[in-house]
Amino acid sequence: MMASNSKIKNVACVAGAAALLVLGSAAPLAPAVAQASSNGDYRNIISNNMRSCAPGAGPAVRVTINGVKSSSGTIRAQIYNGTSRDWLESGRWLNRIELPARRGRMTVCLPVPSSGNYAVAVRHDVNGNGSTDIRTDGGAMSNNPSINIFNLGKPGIDKTRFSVGGSVSSISITMKYMT
Repeated sequence: MMASNSKIKNVACVAGAAALLVLGSAAPLAPAVAQASSNGDYRNIISNNMRSCAPGAGPAVRVTINGVKSSSGTIRAQIYNGTSRDWLESGRWLNRIELPARRGRMTVCLPVPSSGNYAVAVRHDVNGNGSTDIRTDGGAMSNNPSINIFNLGKPGIDKTRFSVGGSVSSISITMKYMT
């Protein structure tokens, strides 16, 4: 017996959300304080300063996060160099913003050190416990890569990378959840 298209789509969505959550757990949530880094420009926890994305500012990325499921827990947005060496590797993020979740749409500003290629990962820790809860937490990535039951590995940098010039770039991403 053949499965219906809606059942196949639901399985693909659930698998995609699970993959995003597993990837989001690569760097656990940390207190929102500045963190000393022995890796040069890596692992900077910053505030969501929208002035860094004002006209004439930059380089920076204004990230519109759509589809936040609830106003509980924490949203964490991280920006990475657009290289396979850095993308989603533990401790290889450049800047991280953590803030209380707000249902619906949120906007964050992620400054970058210079023009170049970057990628963004966002995680919604719904209960704020700092752990990945597959059934409730959500995730998203720049360019909204397709993730399904057939490609559960992390999306390659070629699917998530985008260019930033000397000013402010804007991207929009959509959260994915299992439920």
